[in-house]
Amino acid sequence: MRTVVLDSSALLTFLEDRAGARKVRDLLGLALQGEHKLLMSVVNWGEVYYAAARALGSEVARQTEGRIAQLPVTVLDADRTLTRLAAEFHGRYKLPYVDCFAAALASQHKARVATCDRDFSRIVSEIPLIWI
Repeated sequence: MRTVVLDSSALLTFLEDRAGARKVRDLLGLALQGEHKLLMSVVNWGEVYYAAARALGSEVARQTEGRIAQLPVTVLDADRTLTRLAAEFHGRYKLPYVDCFAAALASQHKARVATCDRDFSRIVSEIPLIWI
């Protein structure tokens, strides 16, 4: 089974039905079939929640939280080890700090990152990517 880490941009693309949403739907379908395991850092999850709250208000953010909970995505907490690894990615590649949590999680789980955020091109030599 392949493991894929969803960056917040990938999940937002799916939730907002933007260009690229079909690729994320395909990943979700593969996860439902047991062919992929989808992970997300709670920090990236928080970015999705914040984006919904900022754009549409706290009620919609709570509804978005419910939608995410129904998806075959495991949201993992950020412990000290993950946070240290994220900080190292931040120092080495100058990625936005929140993106470093997706990279760190992928590194820990020997996974690919699904993203549409071009900042991730800085780490393609270390973390395999799925471009959405």
